[in-house]
Amino acid sequence: MKRILLTNDDGIDSEGLLRLARVAVKYGEVWIVAPDTERSGVSHGVSFRHSFDAWEVDYPVEGVRAYACTGTPADCVRIGLLNIVKGEVDHVFSGINYGYNVASDIQYSATAGAAFEAAFQHKHTIAFSEHSVKIHEVADRFLEEIMAELMEKPLEPNEIWNVNFPGCTVEECKGIQRDTKVSLGLFYKDYYKETKVDEKRTTYMVEGVRNWEAEEGTDLRAVLDDYISIGKARNIS
Repeated sequence: MKRILLTNDDGIDSEGLLRLARVAVKYGEVWIVAPDTERSGVSHGVSFRHSFDAWEVDYPVEGVRAYACTGTPADCVRIGLLNIVKGEVDHVFSGINYGYNVASDIQYSATAGAAFEAAFQHKHTIAFSEHSVKIHEVADRFLEEIMAELMEKPLEPNEIWNVNFPGCTVEECKGIQRDTKVSLGLFYKDYYKETKVDEKRTTYMVEGVRNWEAEEGTDLRAVLDDYISIGKARNIS
């Protein structure tokens, strides 16, 4: 039986993680090590200068052993693979993330960061993400099929499979685009708004404007056009 480790950056109580676990148990023994609260946007950061905690929690999927962790998503992968999971792990799944992980924004993503850490630890890894609107139809319809397909497809060192589900209905979904490239653009064009100014300091808050332009054959173009995007992403050469 395969042994699978799940993690995410939206936290142990995330609905996306729960939906991922319900499918993953069909393919093996499932363990979860995930942040105790949301840790989005921390990329591949790990804890080297301070300690963190992990503890077992009850999880609403029969047979799944789950741990919450105060570290980053990459910390969760490291402690899961090196300390918590009993036995060799065959696959690591990160997600299902609330929001796309496409284009140059991947560099900020802790969903991708956790997946890259797993790849760095020589594990076959898949990152799953979907649009941030509460439409899960496409992911729920195709998740099991894509999971089974990609578990059998090899990766080069430091590569992950990166899957993004569009935020549309099943009827509106145009299909699957495989072998998409990571777009060189940005899903959001960011700027910073001043939210508070006093005599000594200024407070800033990031704002984003959706980018509707992308190169053909890329992950961003696929999801903007209501396709499922499946492609590879590489951490380091």
